[in-house]
Amino acid sequence: MATAHPPLRARGLMAVAAVTVAVALPVTGCGGKSPSPAPAGGGPAASPAGKLPQATTYTTLKGLGQDTADTMSDGTVVHPKAAVPVSATAGGPAVAVLPSAQLGSPTWVPVVETKSGWDRVLLPSRPNRSTGWIPTGKVGLDTARSPYEIKVDTSARTLTLTKSGHKLGTWTVAVGAAKTPTPVGRTFLLASLAPAKKTYSPLILPVGAHSETLDTFGGGPGTVAFHGWPSASVFGKAVTHGCVRVPADALKQLSEVPLGTSVLVTA
Repeated sequence: MATAHPPLRARGLMAVAAVTVAVALPVTGCGGKSPSPAPAGGGPAASPAGKLPQATTYTTLKGLGQDTADTMSDGTVVHPKAAVPVSATAGGPAVAVLPSAQLGSPTWVPVVETKSGWDRVLLPSRPNRSTGWIPTGKVGLDTARSPYEIKVDTSARTLTLTKSGHKLGTWTVAVGAAKTPTPVGRTFLLASLAPAKKTYSPLILPVGAHSETLDTFGGGPGTVAFHGWPSASVFGKAVTHGCVRVPADALKQLSEVPLGTSVLVTA
């Protein structure tokens, strides 16, 4: 547990909360006008032929388990200092690789189960809610514990942010439309991106989930994200392509949340 190593925990939380990367590459495509066909290959993070696939937001993984829980994890998050193998079972052969960074940010993922020498973590790849086991003894892992929790209720169209059990705020948000719903289940805050050019939001916060109905959108891999919107008229409505549009105050507070923090989306 991260609580056994207070200095490491503090270092980890400061490191993941501070990273915001300026990007021009489409990731979520939430502000685009029309869907695009899926690109050939696995996108920018595809692995060369003959190598294990990388567990990134651009890839689809096979042979791994899926998370079925509908409750928050305990807040433990890990960051591999170097690429780490991912197995379908604790002690099993590697079927993928979790890189130490993606989308210009360090990769932090939540731990949902532990066994001796192994952590089962949520992964940012398709299919949604994919999990894999990573070894804890053979590679270097930074471990931290996020006190934050993000909950999205798509029926009520609200987002609630808590820290150490204390509510920081609840906001009315816009969620996915009927044909492009926001995917439900546990996921996590994956990266913090500042668009290089002025766009619909000053900050985009991708999570480790994708649209269930769009393979790609606006040139991106269909990654779901939290982001702002220039018109408040959308809040309280189901009008997005799967992303969650949030008011400016919510976006500001979400920008301070460490990467890897658990997100729970319910219907």
